[in-house]
Amino acid sequence: MGTVRKFVAYRRLERPYTRKSKYRQKNYVRGSPMNKISRFTSGDSKAKFEYTLTLHSKADLQIRDKALESARLIVNRHCEKKIGLTNFFLYLKPYPHHFLRENPLATGAGADRLSTGMAFSFGKVIGIAARIFKDDQVMQLKVNKDRLDLAKEILHKAATKIPCSTYITIKAN
Repeated sequence: MGTVRKFVAYRRLERPYTRKSKYRQKNYVRGSPMNKISRFTSGDSKAKFEYTLTLHSKADLQIRDKALESARLIVNRHCEKKIGLTNFFLYLKPYPHHFLRENPLATGAGADRLSTGMAFSFGKVIGIAARIFKDDQVMQLKVNKDRLDLAKEILHKAATKIPCSTYITIKAN
């Protein structure tokens, strides 16, 4: 398996031209990779909480599913350890549906005989990403008032895993 291309090549929004048809012959995309996000919610979903903290994006971009899963893991781990299993509710908002494609070009000696260049350069799928627009919600964390400062600190840690600058809003329920 080769190395994964740096995500800076896929960060900006592009037109989603990834036809997925129920007829295999009409698909432009041959095979779709598995989503790396294991769960979109965690914590106590039935409890009533006093405050909702929301992590927002400050830019339009695409976020790879691995980055979203890593941010979710950070929040989940710290919340379970410091806040308690039933004292929070985490909801990851975006769903990664956009296919990231790559046209692999050979380099080195004899590469001119191996590569097809840019002919039919639709590309092979190498991953999936969520399309995030400015001020979109990335994740929500619901807690009570006594855990508010701790929850804000945990969301700041998760924001370091997201490839753009973010801000946090707090709303009383």
